[in-house]
Amino acid sequence: METVKMPQLSDDMKDALLCDWLVEEGTDFAAGEALFEVETDKVVAQIESDRAGTLVRYLVEAGDRVAYGTDLAEVNYHD
Repeated sequence: METVKMPQLSDDMKDALLCDWLVEEGTDFAAGEALFEVETDKVVAQIESDRAGTLVRYLVEAGDRVAYGTDLAEVNYHD
């Protein structure tokens, strides 16, 4: 099992708001599929997975503000 982390979307980004989960717990996702949406002080972005897998469990709830690098969810990748 691996974790999905909050990405750093800009050099000065310290944290972001996790707006919404776009994949439910226990659901498979494809490479290139958006897993969640984040909002910084400059942008709202959907974050895509670069690998196919299954989202096992959320570690952070939608609506939480979290630092970049924070573990957001546990996933099992299919490769």
